[in-house]
Amino acid sequence: MTQWYELLFENYAKKYDDESFTQGTIGECDFIEREINFNKSLKILDVGCGTGRHSIELTKRGYNVTGVDLSESQLLRAKEKAKEHNLQIDFQKHDARNLPFENDFDLAIMLCEGAFPLMETDEMNFEILRNITNALKSPGKLIFTTLNGLFPLFHSIEKFCASTTKVKDASYSNNSFDLITFRDYNITTVEDDSGNKKELHCNERYYVPSEITWLIKSLGYKKIDIYGAKLGAFSRDDKLTTDDFEMLVVAGR
Repeated sequence: MTQWYELLFENYAKKYDDESFTQGTIGECDFIEREINFNKSLKILDVGCGTGRHSIELTKRGYNVTGVDLSESQLLRAKEKAKEHNLQIDFQKHDARNLPFENDFDLAIMLCEGAFPLMETDEMNFEILRNITNALKSPGKLIFTTLNGLFPLFHSIEKFCASTTKVKDASYSNNSFDLITFRDYNITTVEDDSGNKKELHCNERYYVPSEITWLIKSLGYKKIDIYGAKLGAFSRDDKLTTDDFEMLVVAGR
């Protein structure tokens, strides 16, 4: 059965690049560089790389990046953009639950809900973290963003999405947040690159900080820091609050 996140990204690459939530690339890469002390000898894995915006920006800055994604449409656009910038980037089609790498990378990034937490079960989400961990050398670092489970306890997800959505963006409606599973069920409406409208029944898992800490610790990470994730302005000074829609996780082995 084809899942909603697979249907979403079919023929939805150019429009995806125009979405408001994809406009923070420069500032996010600034943060990544600071976290690895500008060490250009390190190998970086970009999980759920989409159209390659972080992979391309980091490669422009001199880093060695491999990008992986499940969507052929998104990867095709990533390769087109890399070619436009005369960049050689290794983009590969993989399911993040089953990566072929082992002790190959110094840093893994997974930003803007690149894969985690879109999966249909908690076990699948954990498999993504486990596969990424296997791909990392030791010591190695993981930087990712995920949905903040504290936010829907105090705010309406539907109202938040409506307030941050521009006319051209995907829209979200009929949100229903399940307090037992911490999943938000919604109808996402997008217009693909051919101008066709798609209406998808989606659900995403929100995590509270203590859950993320436990998951990461169980994979052998020694240091785990969690912050608020501001679009294009990641910072260790940004303490996570109930007003943050996303959290930023920085974990070291």
